Amino acid sequence: MLGIFKEDIDVIFDQDPAARSYFEVILTYSGLHAVWSHRIAHALFKRKLYFLARATSQISRFFTGIEIHPGAKIGRRFFIDHGMGVVVGETCEIGDNVTIYQGVTLGGTGKEKGKRHPTLESNVLIAAGAKVLGSITVGENSKIGAGSVVLKDVPNNSTVVGIPGKVVVKDGVRVKQDLNHSDLPDPVADRCEEMQREIDQLREQIETEERGLKHEH
Repeated sequence: MLGIFKEDIDVIFDQDPAARSYFEVILTYSGLHAVWSHRIAHALFKRKLYFLARATSQISRFFTGIEIHPGAKIGRRFFIDHGMGVVVGETCEIGDNVTIYQGVTLGGTGKEKGKRHPTLESNVLIAAGAKVLGSITVGENSKIGAGSVVLKDVPNNSTVVGIPGKVVVKDGVRVKQDLNHSDLPDPVADRCEEMQREIDQLREQIETEERGLKHEH
């Protein structure tokens, strides 16, 4: 367990250039506090000490603003960056080397029983404000863009953006390790631009026909 705790610290230095010292990280990083609290709460949950597990998670939520159900399964080197508003549901399964940003929800879509929350495979990145909902799988090395709402499975090595989320980068295209939120493709905006071009073409066609009718008269 101590080795895993140390990995939780080391991944912050790997992912966050603002991290300066172990002392600073241990005392001031709420994402780290939430992950450590969850590891304790999950151990209690597996021993069927459900009240103590939930109490631990709720105390952590109060101090960090990050809500992780003690039943969620989280792998190694999990990093929550600026974690306020993060929600992780009970049946979530998170692999190794996963990074999520503030405002991310890994939630369900209703009152269904059994597996009802997402599975994030290893090396996944979920950008700020994204919602990943339902019993779906986000494949290895995939990235979810800021503000996206993902309701369907995501293949490995993909980038997803938009509402609803659409795959815009897949196998064969290199995805940068540091996701630049401002440079992500926007399929919704692209579709709006396409519709505007069609409207402009129709307007031009109508105006041409009207000029032809006036000329005939």
